Formats: sequence, structure tokens, C-alpha cells
Amino acid sequence: MKGMGARARIASALMVAVVLAGCASKTRAPAPVEDRSSGVRASVVAAGEPGKAFPGAENAGKPGYYTVRQGDTLIRIALEQGQNWRDIVRWNTLDNPNIIEPGQVLRVAPPPEAVVARPIPSPAITASAATAPVGTASAAATAASAPRPAASAAVAAPSVAAAAAPEDDIAWGWPAPGNSSVLATFDEVKNKGLDIAGKAGDPVLAAADGRVVYAGAGLRGYGNLLILKHNNIYLTAYAHNQTLLVKEDQTVRKGQKIAEMGSSDADRVKLHFEIRRQGKPVDPAKYLQVVR
Repeated sequence: MKGMGARARIASALMVAVVLAGCASKTRAPAPVEDRSSGVRASVVAAGEPGKAFPGAENAGKPGYYTVRQGDTLIRIALEQGQNWRDIVRWNTLDNPNIIEPGQVLRVAPPPEAVVARPIPSPAITASAATAPVGTASAAATAASAPRPAASAAVAAPSVAAAAAPEDDIAWGWPAPGNSSVLATFDEVKNKGLDIAGKAGDPVLAAADGRVVYAGAGLRGYGNLLILKHNNIYLTAYAHNQTLLVKEDQTVRKGQKIAEMGSSDADRVKLHFEIRRQGKPVDPAKYLQVVR
């Protein structure tokens, strides 16, 4: 009898457990799964919210705007658009220049009200500016681009043409010591400039008057890099340096020593030199006064 009573109690307990399990399955829902591995921005994209638009999406495809692609950095975008990366940060009110997303649309041309702001010193603006100090050249550029009272349309038009034309007229100089030789010439696909031979520590020279718009090592494949802006059309880039001798926003003169040649992010000591016209690489050999 005792055995039968024990078995009855066990059977009763099992029935209660089955009933409770059934109730639990009806009242409990599975916990939500949340992926926090990529941060808030990545979570929003992964969630696929209906109608979610990237910053500036309404300007996609318009002149003066650029849609960020996978792998882009702000420095590379600025170089390829012929702009100062700090200007792009300002035009787009970016809180953190290190965070840009594929699909984001950035303004890469100055807004209309900023077109005449901060002219770049250029020796070709006027005859007197060619021999004047950099500060004087800047003042001359500002005066040339500043609005003037329009006595008549016939008078105003030539002054605009005269201010714009000299930007293509730069007296370029060789960016390395005179005895240096060219290791690799320009190729639109394989080599966007000239590779110039030298020894570690050899001087790297500014090819023309300008302002330093980038000094650092944030662009893959270029090592320690300097970018100079010469006017609203031209940039020059000086890559693989051992030491950088100038800082961002510093003005420099043609022939000034701005870096020392090195092998940073390169297979040998050399200077990789580019001239970019409105962001597009052009053959430096067609512009330099001395061609090796």
C-alpha cells in the first residue's frame, strides 16, 4: 500500500509540473535580441527604418556635392575634390570629421557666400604680388576678388575676367634637389604623380607659394603627407616624407623646405609628388619649369 501511495504522489506531482509548464509557455515571450556591437549609427542602418535618409540626401547628384562611398576618408575626399578638409568640415557642420557614412552627402564646394573667402597667396596675381611677401600677396588676392562699385556692366565684366585668369598661371618649381632623378612618371591609373629619387633627409621643396591644408599620416599609401593649396584651382601633394617641417594653415613660399625625404609607407626613399587641378591629378612634368 505504501508503494502504491508513493507512486500516486509522484504521478500527481508530474501532472502538476506539466500543467505549470503549459501555463508558462502561454504567458512568457522570448526576450528581444539586440545587436549593440556596431554602435548606435550601425544599429539604425541595420534596423532599416522606413524613410530613413542619410544626412544631406536631398542634395545627392547636385553640383558641388559628393556622396560618400565605402572606404572614403575626409582627407581623401578633400584631396580628390581640391579642397581643404577643414573647409568641408565647416561647410557640413560635422561634429566629428573621423565619422562619415557611406551614403552621406557632403558639400565639397564653397557655398556662394564663401567663394571669395580666404584667398590663397599666388605669385601670379599681379606683377607686384610676385615679389611681395606672402601676406601682401594675400591682400592683393583679396583686393582683386573683392566686390567693386559697378559704374557700368562694361567696366565690371573685364575686372572679373582679370581676377580669374591668373589662377592657371603659376610659375612652378622642382620639389626636390636639382640632382634628383625620376623613378616613375605620371600614369592616370597606376601613378597619379611623379616618384622622385633621393636620400633620407634630402629637402622637399614647395613647388609654388601656397598654404598648408594637410600635414599628417592619415591617408593610406602616402605615409607622412603634406598637401598645399595654391589657389582655388591647384593643390600639390608631397608623400612618403621622413619629417614634416610645416604645420596646417601655415603659408609657404616657392622653394621653401617643407619636409625631409623618407620612406614612410613606401618600399624605398622617394618623394611622391602630385599636382591636382580642381582635384584631378595632372602630369606634373607638363607644369614644372625644370623637367628631369
